[in-house]
Amino acid sequence: MDYMARALRLAENALGWCSPNPAVGAVLVRDDEIVGEGRTQRPGEAHAEVMALREAGERAVGATLYVTLEPCSHYGRTPPCTDALIAAGVREVYAAMSDPSPWVNGKGAAALRDAGIPVMLGTGAAEAEKLNEAYFYWVRTRCPLVSLKYAMTVDGKIATRTGASFWVTGIEARRHVARLRSQVDAVMVGVGTIEVDDPQLTARPGELGMTEPDPAHQPLRVVLDSGLRINTDARVVSGSLPGRTIICTTNRAPEARIAELQQRGADVEVLPAIDGRVDVCAALSRLGEREVTSVLAECGGTLGWSLMKAGAVDKVLAFVAPKLVGGSEAMSPIEGEGLPRMDAAWELQDPTWTPMGRDVLLEAYVGKAS
Repeated sequence: MDYMARALRLAENALGWCSPNPAVGAVLVRDDEIVGEGRTQRPGEAHAEVMALREAGERAVGATLYVTLEPCSHYGRTPPCTDALIAAGVREVYAAMSDPSPWVNGKGAAALRDAGIPVMLGTGAAEAEKLNEAYFYWVRTRCPLVSLKYAMTVDGKIATRTGASFWVTGIEARRHVARLRSQVDAVMVGVGTIEVDDPQLTARPGELGMTEPDPAHQPLRVVLDSGLRINTDARVVSGSLPGRTIICTTNRAPEARIAELQQRGADVEVLPAIDGRVDVCAALSRLGEREVTSVLAECGGTLGWSLMKAGAVDKVLAFVAPKLVGGSEAMSPIEGEGLPRMDAAWELQDPTWTPMGRDVLLEAYVGKAS
């Protein structure tokens, strides 16, 4: 069995639940048998290594640990994992990669080696780094990693000229998005999307026939609404949905409207404005302060352009469906004034194309516009 691959699968199941901690999976093996395994729990609860040790009990003595990230050696919300591993008598450790956060950064591996426990790094490193890319980005910048997600037809339309957008893609792509929502910290839209679609912005894999071992993690719902024109009957502020909603607005918002929405359970953040609209960089900075490490922007073309223009998008997730709708007034994923020249376009880096039923997913990172 590929024990590191098993640890990576466990880590993926921790995404969303464990933030702002990294998603880590751990597998303890003795005599070619898994004796304990675990994944990172909610903040303040046990890390993956401790969960694996609890399951293994006395069988941890002389066991080999396969873990997706270097064990921590500092006191945070929980005691150091290195102390627990040393006390349990673990024989050796295979870690996919070192933890680049300044409070670990090799100190965990050094503590284990000082205790006579060999530490080998590198197996599964690429997969482990991608799995926690949002955490690593947040550690460096204190801002969340932003993924701009949209579904469009082959002719680049996210909706028809009448605004109809259900459904651009098929069930396989929609299942993938349901999983993505359960793995990110926040989902972001503009108030225009609320007005047109009245979305729930929740993770509902069960509605798409997906089985989950646990209830789905619910992301924070973030709505950018510069004048606070959101309808109080909108589902995201109805108080009937799991999770929380935060509305980012400006000083144009009437105090009475702020109070009304707060009474309905929404958080309201008054932020700086640029050209009368919420400064998207200020919004992302505030989310970073709230320990939001990842944002899935499922917005329309207006906010999509604002995010791109501000240099706030790190990653693009574009679902392309084999459909044509046409129409000069049909909506596209990134609108605004656009760039003036093709040689000034944003270059997408490291693109991958993944079939999703009849659709295809383009996943790529955003380079700098010229």
